[in-house]
Amino acid sequence: MAPDDKDLDQHQAGISDSKAHDTIKSVLDMVERQMDSSAGRAGIEEIRDALKKKQKQRIVNAALDKYQQNEELKPYQAELIKLQQHIERLGKKVIILFDGRDASGKGGTIRRITRYMNEKRYRVEVPGKPSNRQQTELHMKRYIERFPADGEIVIFDRSWYNRALVEPVMGFCTNKQYQEFLKSVNSFEHNFISDGKTILLKIYFSVSKEEQNRRFERRKNDPLRQWKLSEVDLQAQELWDEFTEKKFKLLQKTNSKEAPWFIIRSDSKHLARIETMKLILNSVKYIGRRRSLNFELNNDVVISGDRELRLMKRQLRKHGRFIG
Repeated sequence: MAPDDKDLDQHQAGISDSKAHDTIKSVLDMVERQMDSSAGRAGIEEIRDALKKKQKQRIVNAALDKYQQNEELKPYQAELIKLQQHIERLGKKVIILFDGRDASGKGGTIRRITRYMNEKRYRVEVPGKPSNRQQTELHMKRYIERFPADGEIVIFDRSWYNRALVEPVMGFCTNKQYQEFLKSVNSFEHNFISDGKTILLKIYFSVSKEEQNRRFERRKNDPLRQWKLSEVDLQAQELWDEFTEKKFKLLQKTNSKEAPWFIIRSDSKHLARIETMKLILNSVKYIGRRRSLNFELNNDVVISGDRELRLMKRQLRKHGRFIG
């Protein structure tokens, strides 16, 4: 194996869930560095001619892997359209919460879920920092104002559970506000899902510390992703344990039978996306469900709130702290 091939293998082995784009870029950059630069930057035709057989095969494999992943999503994306039509026909309301750590894959999963859906019958809400006025109002008010109408699906990319996760860790709320939220949120959710029309699905995306750091590094070095880095992102690794403690308390206090949490292990973005789609599709009985499609959840990716609590308690007893 040539030295450049060995370096590339090591690079790929060190990256979990590497994207086709990253693999292709690594090969092309490596070839370009080895070319004579005296004539200026090489064009794609020159780079293509300089590619070795193994490098071409890596590019083909990466492109095929990406194509296969997209094709695997499509049957579930088609089912989501059926689900959306069912919700509209019956006048139901669906609220889906996406919470969890930064860089855990929430946004990318939401984009795949909504990619082919009817834009008139769903909304993605991304609540930003509350205004001065909103800070003086009831915490839940600005979320209630964004709730779905009949026949509509609303997805929250971060939700009212900011008050139980980000805000107390970052000092954006007082301890009293945090404790009051934990005491009242179950009653609040009961009030709006007891109408018989509203379906609430609470999803927590869980990424490992190592994978989160890798994704942060990619954001820092990619001008197309640098805008994603926030004040919270820059401190997420240092405050890892504090966020984990808040996650534990969140599950203890707000994982109810009526509105349970589901944890998505999201180090593999593709698995997280496909399993989240299955989870949503399994949450509502709709007409026209494709019987030949596999809707069974992967128990290594989708973890119930009860199970996650048991796992975390076991870690606490065994190690005296949370692991991962």
